[in-house]
Amino acid sequence: MAIASRLKEEKFLVASIAVAAIAYLLEHAVIEMGRGVALIAAAALVGTIVLASIRVAHHAELLAIKVGDPYGTMILTLSAVAVEVIILAIMMSGESSPTLVRDTIYSALMLDINGILGLAALLGGLKHGEQPYNDNSGKTYGVMILTAMGISMIVPEFVPRDKWHYYSAFTIVAMIALYGLFLRMQVGQHSYFFSYSYPRSERKKGASDAHGADEPAAISIATILVGVVIIGLLAEFMSALMTEGLRDSGAPIAVTAVVVAAISAAPEILTALRAALRNRMQATVNIAMGASLSTVILTVPVMEAIALYTGQPFIMAMTPVQTVMVTITLIAAAINLNDGETNAIEGMTHFILFATFVMLTALGL
Repeated sequence: MAIASRLKEEKFLVASIAVAAIAYLLEHAVIEMGRGVALIAAAALVGTIVLASIRVAHHAELLAIKVGDPYGTMILTLSAVAVEVIILAIMMSGESSPTLVRDTIYSALMLDINGILGLAALLGGLKHGEQPYNDNSGKTYGVMILTAMGISMIVPEFVPRDKWHYYSAFTIVAMIALYGLFLRMQVGQHSYFFSYSYPRSERKKGASDAHGADEPAAISIATILVGVVIIGLLAEFMSALMTEGLRDSGAPIAVTAVVVAAISAAPEILTALRAALRNRMQATVNIAMGASLSTVILTVPVMEAIALYTGQPFIMAMTPVQTVMVTITLIAAAINLNDGETNAIEGMTHFILFATFVMLTALGL
């Protein structure tokens, strides 16, 4: 009965496994049916991935309640980055644009800071007014993201083509060094930067709101790992079908990057919105800003290592439009996350920037 109950509770993951098996058997047949059918199948796989992500998000929330911030939200962001790296590695091994990695990281930044944080602060502000958090976290995340983006996606514009491998090796070392120190700060002597002491009544309410909060941590960790693996398998089939469906369609190249970023951010979106609506903005800030930082600082060294191994460099330097959007976003975040409280106006500014990103992507910019 215990096993049956567990399978029923994890019905989304069970359904995802079944869909992955069907995709494995029918992938080539679907591709032969034409671009339209391939796109429909790819959309179905994206929906399935989102369903699997819902369970990953749920168990990450349970861990966050058990161990508190920043550990719980760090687990969520790392699992999301793992999904992103897996998807990118799969897609870059086939037919893909040399700008896919760059565009995906850029899209993830826009989605995490402007989309997730913007919408969460907007809805949370409309419901609760000003929402407190530890302003040290926003400042620390902001300067780390600015440094990582500058090193990995702005400076490469000025690196000579015949010396790209030297700079790629340097970038790998720099990102690992930055993340190593950041991780030590986040879980060590400066862990209080990324936590906020809520009133006792709110802590109890937050814990009681989560169904399954008394579940063993090992089960949640195992479910997250299984979910990431399932998502990776589904992403492999989704990549092939989407590539075929978009071939010669005239759709902007960045569409694929946006889809990859959205898939990896799906668990974060749900958790961040729930946290904001429960007036727990610290978790939202940790998720949105932490996911942005983790995406840059962990995805870049992995993909650069792949480039060095294959001898084929990726185009990492952002376009002028991307550079302007990232600059405006980080300036707005530095101003908005400077006082330890968010409100609906601050959320709206970021959400408008996200809408601008969507419009620019639709225009192919």
